[in-house]
Amino acid sequence: MKAGIHIALVGNPNSGKSSLFNALTGLHQKVGNFPGVTVDKKTGDLTIGQYPTTLIDLPGTYSFYPKREDEWVAYRVLMGVDEQVKTDVILLVADASNLKRNLLFCSQIIDLKIPVVLALTMNDLAAKKGIKIDVAGLQEDLGIPVVAVDARKNKGLSTLKEAIEAIIKTPRSKTQESFIDNKNLASAAIDEFKQLYPTHSDYAALHYLMHHETFPLDAEMQDTIEQIEIKHNFNHTKTQAAEILQRYTRIQQIMKRRVTEPDPTAKKKRTDRLDNIFLHRVGGYFILLTVLFLLFQSVFWMAKFPMDGIEWIFTNLTTYLNTVLPAAWWQDLLVNGIIAGLGGIVVFVPQIMILFGIITLLEDTGYMARISFLSDKLMRKVGLNGKSVIPMISGFARAVPAIMSARNIENKKEKLLTILVTPFMSCSARLPVYTILISLVIDEKMYFGFLSLQGLVMMGLYLLGIVIALLASFVLKLFIKIKEKSYFILELPVYRAPRWGNIGMTMLQKAKIFVTDAGKVIMIISIVLWFLSSYGPRKKMESLETQYTLSVKANPNEKDQLEKQYQTDKLANSYACILGKKIEPFIQPLGYDWKIGIALITSFAAREVFVGTMATLYSVEEDDNASLREKLQAAVWPDGKPVYSLAAALSLMIFYVLAMQCMSTLAVVKRETGTWKWPVVQFFMMTGLAYVLSWITYTIAS
Repeated sequence: MKAGIHIALVGNPNSGKSSLFNALTGLHQKVGNFPGVTVDKKTGDLTIGQYPTTLIDLPGTYSFYPKREDEWVAYRVLMGVDEQVKTDVILLVADASNLKRNLLFCSQIIDLKIPVVLALTMNDLAAKKGIKIDVAGLQEDLGIPVVAVDARKNKGLSTLKEAIEAIIKTPRSKTQESFIDNKNLASAAIDEFKQLYPTHSDYAALHYLMHHETFPLDAEMQDTIEQIEIKHNFNHTKTQAAEILQRYTRIQQIMKRRVTEPDPTAKKKRTDRLDNIFLHRVGGYFILLTVLFLLFQSVFWMAKFPMDGIEWIFTNLTTYLNTVLPAAWWQDLLVNGIIAGLGGIVVFVPQIMILFGIITLLEDTGYMARISFLSDKLMRKVGLNGKSVIPMISGFARAVPAIMSARNIENKKEKLLTILVTPFMSCSARLPVYTILISLVIDEKMYFGFLSLQGLVMMGLYLLGIVIALLASFVLKLFIKIKEKSYFILELPVYRAPRWGNIGMTMLQKAKIFVTDAGKVIMIISIVLWFLSSYGPRKKMESLETQYTLSVKANPNEKDQLEKQYQTDKLANSYACILGKKIEPFIQPLGYDWKIGIALITSFAAREVFVGTMATLYSVEEDDNASLREKLQAAVWPDGKPVYSLAAALSLMIFYVLAMQCMSTLAVVKRETGTWKWPVVQFFMMTGLAYVLSWITYTIAS
């Protein structure tokens, strides 16, 4: 018995690979990077019979002729030359509704002569298309186990595990018949190569001759293989063309014997009919705008009641703790530092969940790929392409994974431009800032009974980020001197019914990540802020305390009013205020006071910390049980004017739309580009633009 089995999960993009990975591994998943490259490495644990097993989800690829970095990762693992990732079995996923295309990659893996099991997915979709597959006959022709599965409904998984267990116990023979006669493609060169590596299959030998320069071989071996190529006049291009032709010839024969397909002239498929609507040259764009409009309306409309409930819970919790806990520094820290900071974030969890839920819904139904298709023409005019849309839309959720998803863009210039402008997309961390500011200065008006004015303003902020991103890309493309031809090839998945369970799980997971990630930062910052805003120069603080004590003795009936004034005076003389006053002259032209200045600084750790910072600062100053919104509405300048006027709030919203206030985003940009040059350019470009446009907004609105 083998101690542990490593299985590589491979297949074409959009073949149902991710669904099968999730179904097999459940919650036992880890995400990292493949060694030496910025490509996601997803692994999961499961048990196959008596074998503890690790499943490695390799990036989707169409064939053994890779073009992108992620395809090279999968290729090297399958060729057995990845020094860090070794596999015992290949679990190959093929889309039953598009079997002919999937069989090319399958046939190449078969010819490596390694243990492989084929999982047929999308069988329900194939049935709807009128496609019938003789699974037993297909298994006979391919010479490998073939199992029909439905990962969405957990069907066929036990049979699949049994097939994997059987092939672990009895691996394929190296002498088993190949899918095509690979040796005839370059017989003399292959024979000589196999004197060096006698255990390699003919097809593996062929790929060593083609790609040995990319494999981790010593200089002497590299030179030896190169000499074999020269000696036998080995031609990469002709060999590849001959191989693909032979494979498709045999695939066509198998398809005729084992697959029954409907007449191609039959009635149009449902997907085609829907695409006539959703991809219409005019109507498609109206539908896209409507979808985005409904998204942002829903973020306000659906989240209102749970947000009110959470706010009520935290308000009453604060009141209760102030009543039952003794007056002490730790009570002040707990109530006015930690709970106030966390309460300012947790209240926005419903909006985060709704945003992620709708984005997952768009991906699950297949509409997200249509957004890329519709956007390609516009994107090209500003230096991007349709594939840039997926990272940019993902940026509405979180910027870090969105930037990492730009790896799928082959063109280096378009990839760099996408990375640089994606942070302009309003990520979920900005949502709490937008919500609190909109609720302060925008009335809760409804038009036609269902259009929310606040929702329209929210949509305007998101659209502003998109417009600025496109303009920034247009300008940057003039300065980035990378010349490389670009092609936009996108496979449009079929329309599917959404998996509500998957959407619900995603919403819960994202809410948990948001609270835990933001919570860690907020806990630290809240404690630091509480200290800075509760303490100041010793002599000044002692003087204030003495003055307060004498005033209470002289006027005991005015204790509550004196207490409030004392807290205000303490904050005005605290370390936080001293720091804030230093930066206030730089931000006052934008309409901001020193407290907003402190929040801007803490927001560089994470944008959502803005709300927690304000909650802490105002809780320290005021000892009442008003909500944060009420405290901000009551905030005034020394001359009595409201701090959060319409002009100031609009200016602050613009600043948060445009400014680069996320250290983790800058770090991932450095990792993806391999240099600090572009994160520095990005920081000064975005923050400088934010300052200028916020000043213009405040000046005009005032």
